[in-house]
Amino acid sequence: MTLSSGGEAIVSSLVAHGVDTVFGLPGAQIYGLFDAFQQAQLKVIGARHEQACGYMAFGYARSTGRPGVFSVVPGPGVLNAGAALLTAFGSNEPVLCLTGQVPTAFLGKGRGHLHEMPDQLATLRTFVKWAERIEYPDMAPTMVSRAFQEMLSGRRGPVSLEMPWDVFTQRAEVGASKVFDPFPAPQPDPDRIKSAASLIAGSRTPMIFVGSGAIHARDEILELAELIDAPVVAFRSGRGIVSNAHELGLTMAAAYRLWPQTDLMIGIGTRMELPASSFRWPFQPDGLKSIRIDIDPSEMRRLTPDAAVISDAQAGTRELLAAVRKQGYTKTSGRRAAIREASATALRQIQQVQPQMAYLNILREVLPSNAIVTDELSQVGFASWYGFPIYQPRTFITSGYQGTLGSGFPTALGAKVAHPDRAVVAITGDGGFMFGVQELATAVQYKIGVVVLVFNNNAYGNVRRDQREHFDGRVVASDLVNPDFVKLAESFGVGAVRVTSPETFRPALEKALGDGGPYLIDIEVPRDSEVSPWTFIHPAKP
Repeated sequence: MTLSSGGEAIVSSLVAHGVDTVFGLPGAQIYGLFDAFQQAQLKVIGARHEQACGYMAFGYARSTGRPGVFSVVPGPGVLNAGAALLTAFGSNEPVLCLTGQVPTAFLGKGRGHLHEMPDQLATLRTFVKWAERIEYPDMAPTMVSRAFQEMLSGRRGPVSLEMPWDVFTQRAEVGASKVFDPFPAPQPDPDRIKSAASLIAGSRTPMIFVGSGAIHARDEILELAELIDAPVVAFRSGRGIVSNAHELGLTMAAAYRLWPQTDLMIGIGTRMELPASSFRWPFQPDGLKSIRIDIDPSEMRRLTPDAAVISDAQAGTRELLAAVRKQGYTKTSGRRAAIREASATALRQIQQVQPQMAYLNILREVLPSNAIVTDELSQVGFASWYGFPIYQPRTFITSGYQGTLGSGFPTALGAKVAHPDRAVVAITGDGGFMFGVQELATAVQYKIGVVVLVFNNNAYGNVRRDQREHFDGRVVASDLVNPDFVKLAESFGVGAVRVTSPETFRPALEKALGDGGPYLIDIEVPRDSEVSPWTFIHPAKP
């Protein structure tokens, strides 16, 4: 037992779980926690807005697979960070939010204490996986361990812990921290594995879909794909599980060309948003069968397959692989040639999406294979989902189905903090970038060398197109008046340059990557000049 404050007890538990970096914005209720961060010599990256704290923790978690930790004040601070927590929830990433609460004597009184909100825990529980309050310092080790256990067990996700203002500095005898093992994952049911293997044995043109829940099963997935000649496709978060450099690693644009002939879809660690939603792909082939491997039983209710394997992706795929080998599989003649042709045709077709593809082609040529790229809801960001090849998992970070405008730049900052020796580039639009422009100051202060690409069309481009095309040309609140982004960046102490064409982009990008510090490239794109990227995201039925 050690005499510790509530803040010190939390931090000791964080250290016991391997945490060495925290993103945060201090305030009165959490002074005791930040003082404990300082005493423990944790790396604290301070931001200029609570939303950025959460996004940076998300970028850290997504790019490493390890929990990202951030701390903000309660009430408005938590609500400001709420978009980032919701993004982490939608993207199944382990993010821990540490926040404060009114003093113990004011709990539940509704007296209007500083930053008080009605039932903060209840609010948090609607969009995080688990949330609890630490009311005494000696509760901290167990509660922090439970938070990590919840984050990392089953379907991963964000959690939150709150502590009353006075408890952060209250002292008590506190026991040593103990790391809890994750809850045991469900084991693959042999009968369900056998049924799934039988479906594969009877299939001639299977297709495998993967999501972030399958990242750790990449070796087994590639082995299965090669055994049955199945293309592997990811929408967003599973990209890179099978490299786009491998002939079986397909983008959604290439995979859709094979979709009409597909007789079996195999989903591994994915919610199947791409093939099973008419919002994405507008039809399913006649007679299509399905297999799902997922650790979350509720997924089988959301989209019921012909064979449901409830298990960890790696264990389930390994067992399925063994069963398929035992049953035998006869490959379809010419299957690999058809897959190669689909990829080649799609690659040619997507070049019509200009100028987006011209910039993405150069970006891929210049960046090393392990560079990390974050997208943003923008015309180039949308095109990157299928037009930017990905070679390794965790190197393409999106906001998933949340589609969170403004997430790209601060997410990239968190990824760069986690990987200081790797190139990190944020693809943003002018509208989304302005959600977090103030974090240029954070990048300078902490020497976070992210290169941010601001594709500047002086509009919320997608909104403007939709308004023009679907509302008789009427445009409202989608045109923007922007600052001079180069001068703005330079006023923060950030290197910056303006380009107006793909031809001038390559030298600018090479200079930015060689600079080493934060760098902004303002890429001017004439308003309404972009070809719609949606043709390959919401394709028409053949």
